[in-house]
Amino acid sequence: MSCHLDELLAARGMTVSALAEAVGVTPVNISVLKNDRAKAIRFSTLTAICEVLGCQVGDLLSVRPTTVGQPG
Repeated sequence: MSCHLDELLAARGMTVSALAEAVGVTPVNISVLKNDRAKAIRFSTLTAICEVLGCQVGDLLSVRPTTVGQPG
C-alpha cells in the first residue's frame, strides 16, 4: 500500500498536527501512516481522515504493484 497523505495535506494547506487533532489521534500516528510505515489502520480512523480531508479511501491509499509471485 502507498499513502498519498502528503499530497492531500498540501492541497488543503493542512499540517499533520492539525489533521491529528481533527481526527483524534497523535501526530505520530498520522506520520507513521504518511510515511508508509503503518502495518494496520482502524476503519474508524480511516473514515475520520477521509471525512476531515473530504476525500475517498482510494484518494488516500493505493496498492503498489509488487513482483512477489510473478513469473520471471
